[in-house]
Amino acid sequence: MRSPHPHPSSSRRRFLLAGAGAGAGAALALSAAPSWAGPGRRPFGRFGSPAARPTPRTLYVDPAGRGDHTTVSAAVSAASGSGWTLVLAPGTYRETVAVSAARTGATWIGASEDPRDVVIVYDNAAGTPKPGGGTLGTTGSATTTVQADGFTARWITFANDWLRADHPGVTGTQAVALKVQGDRSAFFNCRFLGHQDTLYADSTALTAFARQYYAHCHVEGDVDFVFGRATAVFEHCHFRTLDRTDLASAPYGFVFAPSTAGANPRGYLVTHGRVSSAAPDAAYKLARPWVPSSDTTARPMLTVRETRLGPGVDAVAPYADMSSAHPWQDQRFAEYRNTGPGAVITVPANRPQLNRVQAASATREAYLGDWTPWTEGC
Repeated sequence: MRSPHPHPSSSRRRFLLAGAGAGAGAALALSAAPSWAGPGRRPFGRFGSPAARPTPRTLYVDPAGRGDHTTVSAAVSAASGSGWTLVLAPGTYRETVAVSAARTGATWIGASEDPRDVVIVYDNAAGTPKPGGGTLGTTGSATTTVQADGFTARWITFANDWLRADHPGVTGTQAVALKVQGDRSAFFNCRFLGHQDTLYADSTALTAFARQYYAHCHVEGDVDFVFGRATAVFEHCHFRTLDRTDLASAPYGFVFAPSTAGANPRGYLVTHGRVSSAAPDAAYKLARPWVPSSDTTARPMLTVRETRLGPGVDAVAPYADMSSAHPWQDQRFAEYRNTGPGAVITVPANRPQLNRVQAASATREAYLGDWTPWTEGC
C-alpha cells in the first residue's frame, strides 16, 4: 500500500523482541536462545528430534546444526507434497521463504512455544532493486510467502526489518513480513513485525475467497499494516501502531486496509482484540479502503467488534479514503461495542455501528463456515 506522505520516513522500527527496550531509533534487537536450548539441551522441546520423530513427515530446523536443516527454506524445499511439519529451534532465520501451492497441509512450530525465540526475518522492500532490472514490488518484498492451503503456524515471529531511514532515496517503502494467500491458513500465538504493509492477508485470485484465522497474535507497523482481500478473522489479537519521528502531523498511518472483492460477503473481522500505540494520541486512523487498480469493483469490508481502541486511534474520524474515487462511506466498514478512548463516538456519521441482529452474523463461525481452526490442538 502506498504511503499517505510523499517522502520516505526517517523513523526506525521498534521491534518488540524478547522484551528488548529498543527505542524508535534502535535497529532490530534479537534475543539469544533460551537457556534450555543451549549446548546439551533439547533445542526442539517437547516436539521430538531427528532421532525421535513423531511422524515420518516431521523435519527439524536448527541454525546450530542439530536438526535436519539449518534454514527454513531448505526444509521447505525438502518437504515436497502435503502434510509436512517443520519444528523450528530457537534462533534468527535471516532468509526469505516461499511455500508453494503444492505444499498443502503444512505446519510450522516454534519449538520453545514462545514466538520471541523463533524469528524469520529479512529486509527487502518494494523499491529494492531486482537482479536484471526493476524492483521487487510489494509482493516481492515479503520475507515469507504462503500460497498453499491448510497452512498452520504456532509460536513464530515473521518480520521485515527494512528501515526507511537506511534508504532515504527509496520511495517504494512497502516491506511485507508475511504474505498469506492459501485457504484455511491459521496462525496461533504468532507475531508479525514491520513498518508498512506488515501482514498481507490475501488470496491467490480475485475469485478465491481464502479463509484465514489469527488467534492471540501480535501485529505492528504504521501504514496499512494489515491489508489484502482475504476473509480473515483476528481473535484476541493485539495491533500496535508505531511512532514516526519523520512526520510533523497526523495521520501517521492506518491499521487496516482491506481490499475485499465485491462478490465476497466476508472481509476482515476483528473480535475481542486491542489496538495500542507508541505514537501520540489520535495519530492513527483505524482503517482506509484499498480498491486496487487490478480490481476496481472491490468493496473493502472490515468489522471491528468488542475490541479496545486505545488513544492512538482518531476517535473523531477513524476512517479515511485512500482514493477520492472510492470513499470509505461506500465500503463495508462497521463497529460493534468497542471500548477505550479511540472508540468514543463523537461524530456518529463517522462511526457506522452494527445493530444486535447484524452483529449476530459477524462471528468467526459465520466468516469461516465449516472450518473451525480454534478447535485444533497441538
